[in-house]
Amino acid sequence: MTDFLETGAGRRLAYAKTRGQGPGVVFLGGFNSDMEGTKALFLEDWARRRGRAFLRFDYSGHGQSSGAFTEGCIGDWADDAAAAVSALTEGPQILVGSSMGGWISLILATRLKEKICGIVGIAAAPDFTEDGMWAGFSPEQRAELMEKGQIALPSEYGEPYIITRRLIEDGRNHLVLRKPLLLPFPARFLQGTEDADVALSVPLRLIEHASGPDIRLTLVKGADHRFSSPDCLELIAQTVEEVSAAAGR
Repeated sequence: MTDFLETGAGRRLAYAKTRGQGPGVVFLGGFNSDMEGTKALFLEDWARRRGRAFLRFDYSGHGQSSGAFTEGCIGDWADDAAAAVSALTEGPQILVGSSMGGWISLILATRLKEKICGIVGIAAAPDFTEDGMWAGFSPEQRAELMEKGQIALPSEYGEPYIITRRLIEDGRNHLVLRKPLLLPFPARFLQGTEDADVALSVPLRLIEHASGPDIRLTLVKGADHRFSSPDCLELIAQTVEEVSAAAGR
């Protein structure tokens, strides 16, 4: 059943919560996705069968939550995630972040130190607004973005993405690969070799940059950005269990 959380910023976030034992698991979705995706529902079922606490939710402008997608930015969505984790979970949490959710999980690792006991990144895309979007724009696209406030980018997942100037400029305030990144808990990153959206160089740069006692990267040959085949889903669940065990919980 879908419930709603009113945040301090006045946004109304849709969420679904499964009660159970800890540490809890929180799924952080990707850019312009929602909490009804394959990975979120798979993990919810996995958690329910094991009696584990689980939370999935929609950022503002995504899914059933309030607001328009084009009005949002990384800072807003990180605030949404922090509000959801703080208000809707009890005790230590393992964050499972898909694509943009992987970036947001790294932001929360610093912001909510006392709540996070592990991270699982799935095709994590830290700093993608700067390194993936802005860096790849042509001079003409950059000029259009700055002058008109937005541009449209084609997407293989449906309608074109509307990329706003605010998204790019706000993203620069939340970059995690330009400053020290301490992950003091078990951190696992899963990456497909056929991912057309997140280059293999991204997770390699991430694990080289981050510091911590237990950081590992697993590559899956042939897996794409969705990382939603039966084998990939099972690997996600196994990795969450591994992180839980490594955290001693």
